Amino acid sequence: MIVVDANVLLGALRSRNGASHAVLRGLLTRRFSFALSPAMVLEYEDVLKRPGLLGPTPWIDEAEIDTILDALCATAVLTLPWFRFRPFLDDPKDDLYVECALAAGAALILTHDRHFRKPVLSAFGLQAMTPQAYLTL
Repeated sequence: MIVVDANVLLGALRSRNGASHAVLRGLLTRRFSFALSPAMVLEYEDVLKRPGLLGPTPWIDEAEIDTILDALCATAVLTLPWFRFRPFLDDPKDDLYVECALAAGAALILTHDRHFRKPVLSAFGLQAMTPQAYLTL
């Protein structure tokens, strides 16, 4: 079971090549089992629809982003964290991924974010890694 940071999805939608896009395809085809919380869905939507983040001329529009988010919700293991673990990481918005991972019993958080490179994550049985590293497992 994995948890996927919004920056991985952003990378997947910015380029159809690369590890992030391969992870997105794996999530949508149920190749990878992943946990998703309601707070994460809101974060995904906020990040993916933020003007300019997908480049000056995105190949995908907001309706298509909604379709992808709906598909992710349909294929994910819905997780409802029963606690708040804040603040834990340097960016408090990233704590929601730790909360979801702990509640779901996930061992991995896929991210490009340096905030997750904290040794204390291992005390909770969590490991952060890039999509590229995950795909080589």
